[in-house]
This record gives sequence, structure tokens and C-alpha cells, in this order.
Amino acid sequence: MPIDIYWRIGTHGDQPSLRRRVSSRGEWAPVVPGSLTPGIRDGRRDGYSYVDHMADVARASESSGFVGGLLPSFPFTDDPWATAAALARETTTYRFMIAYQPGFLHPVQAARMSASLQRATGGRVVYNIISGGGGPAQLWWGDRVDHDDRYARTSEFLDVLKGVWNGGPFDYEGRFYRVEGAGLPEPLARQPFPEIYFSGSSKAAIEAAGRHADYYLSWLEPFPELAAKFAQVREHSAALGRAPKFAVRIDVLARETEEAAWDEIRRGWAHVDPAALRSADGDSVGWLRSQSFISWPVRDYRELEVSPNVWGGFHLLRGGPAFGLVGSYEQVAERLDELIGIGVDAFILAGVPHLEEAYRVGEEVLPLLRGHDIRQTSPLHPHTLSIAKGTI
Repeated sequence: MPIDIYWRIGTHGDQPSLRRRVSSRGEWAPVVPGSLTPGIRDGRRDGYSYVDHMADVARASESSGFVGGLLPSFPFTDDPWATAAALARETTTYRFMIAYQPGFLHPVQAARMSASLQRATGGRVVYNIISGGGGPAQLWWGDRVDHDDRYARTSEFLDVLKGVWNGGPFDYEGRFYRVEGAGLPEPLARQPFPEIYFSGSSKAAIEAAGRHADYYLSWLEPFPELAAKFAQVREHSAALGRAPKFAVRIDVLARETEEAAWDEIRRGWAHVDPAALRSADGDSVGWLRSQSFISWPVRDYRELEVSPNVWGGFHLLRGGPAFGLVGSYEQVAERLDELIGIGVDAFILAGVPHLEEAYRVGEEVLPLLRGHDIRQTSPLHPHTLSIAKGTI
């Protein structure tokens, strides 16, 4: 079965490296001499926008062998729907995984938007369904629905979206949504329905994923715990006659040698505030799980390595989940190989800065995944046939 590997496109600026948690790309920090996208030339902005930079990341990752890109959605990011529309013409076969929370968009409108974008891009839309981690970020959206009810609402949302997509007339009456006679017009209804990557680690999330997920998406965790979580999802899905695939979101710091990779972490750790080690807002079960894998207290960055190359301190060096992979190109490829062995069917990889690391990971790590059929949408990419045959 082909393995899909996506790259993350930062929709909120970018850091020059993990050595210092400061933004130098995009307008999320003051634009000063030394900034990029836009930069300063002769005392004036150079006209190179952050959207131009995201297009560079999309083209770089497409040409480096990634099947598509994740477009994150947070209160501090560009809108992923608008971004996908803007970037679609900058690429050829590259897919856009749009992250969104169902509670902030009506399912009928979501169906029409998605089908229109599918029609415009030749079917390159993928969903990353997220139900929110609570706390201030959830309140930013004006959402006070509690944790388990957010997943119940997501499930209803997807019931309606799928029902409307089939052309209608579709009627539905639930706790959160009610529609009568809804349906897409024929040119939109015949578009392919997007694959669903469904996130969440709680019991409510796993139950909802069992009903709706094409891919159950998890943050990286120690491999035995990840395998056990996959088994839970399989059990719930099997009871409904479904068999989802599995995906993992992973930050990667890969260098020619293991020593060079850990040196990058060491240089970033020098600027870490110890008070940030266990800070968290909201009710995210995934975040609480990730912290439970750490042996506290932590005094040194290598104490966050819970198994070979699996490091739980990425959140201290950039925004996002805690766990990622650190090591040589060969070691990172070996860990990805092991994850495929426990049932992973797709990856969303990321690195800082996103543009340069897309080339590095695509050229140095992906070709080392021997013997796997890595789906690549760019027909001109030189590794396409050799990776599929396992000869590189």
C-alpha cells in the first residue's frame, strides 16, 4: 500500500532555525533589516510577501517528493482555505490538507466551499479535522462547548457534510445542526469527497474517529504507546465495519551525523526558559499524554529523549507538539521505517525553517525509506520510480 508523506507549510511566519525562538519570516514579528518575506531594501519593504514564501515552500516540497502540504489553523495564522486557493495555481499535483474546526463553519457551506475547491484544483483537497484543545484558543473563536461535546458536534458536522455532498435532498436533525432539503448542485456533487485526517487522543475523539476517519492522525509518541492507541481506534472502527488508516505528525531535525543534529538541539536549549517545560492551557488530552511520557524533573535536554531519536522538547524551541525525531539522516529514516512497521500509512513531517528543511528532508531522508511504495504526485521528481521499487 502506498505511503503518503506530507510536509507542513507554516501559515504564521517562520524561524530561521531552532536555535532561537524568534520569527524572521512574515509579518508576525516586526519587519526589520534582516527580515524575510517581506525584507527591507533601501529602507523599504521589498514586495516579497509571506504568501510568496508559502508558495516557495509548496513548490519546494512538491519537487522534493512530498505528496502535499498541511495548512495549519490557529488564531494567529492565515486562513487555510484562502491559502489553499492561493497556492493551488503555484503547484501541479500537490495536495492541500486544510486544518479546520467544524464548529466555526456550517457543514453545508463547508461542503460547497470544499467541492468548489476540488473542482478548481482537480481534487487536491484533504481535510485535517480538529475539534480544539480548549482554553484561551478555543475562547478566541467564541466557543464554550465542552470537550466531549466538541467531538459530538464534529461527528454531526461530518454526517451533514457527507449527506449534503451526495446531492440531496438531505434532511438532518441533531443536537447541533438541522437542515432540510439540502444538497450540492450536480457539478459540485460529482467532485471527489476529501480524505479525512481526524485528530484527537481522548475516548470521545477515538469514538468519533472510528465513525469518520479515513486516517486517524496522532502526534508522535513513544512507539509502544502509539501502537496501543492505534489498536483502540481499530477496535472502535471494526465495530462499525470500518478500517481506518493511520498517520503521524512529526517534526524532524535530521543532519548528516547524529552529533550535528543534537548540537542544534543543544544550541536551542541554551535559550529555553525552564518554567516553560510543563506549561499548557486548555483540555487537550493529546498534550497531557505527551507530558506523561517524560520522567520529571528534567535538567538536561537529553533527558527528554524517551527512546532512540525520539525527543520530547520540540515545543520549547518552536510552537507545536512536543515529540519529534532527532538524528542522522539514516537514523531518522530508520525510525520512520519502524513506524511504518507498526501500522503508519501516512506522515506529516515538518522542519524549521520550512523552506530549507523541505529540500533537506526530501533529498536526504525520503530516499532512505527502502522497499516502501512512497506515493509522490510530482511526475518529474527523480526519486519517484526508484523509491517505489526500493532501489535507492
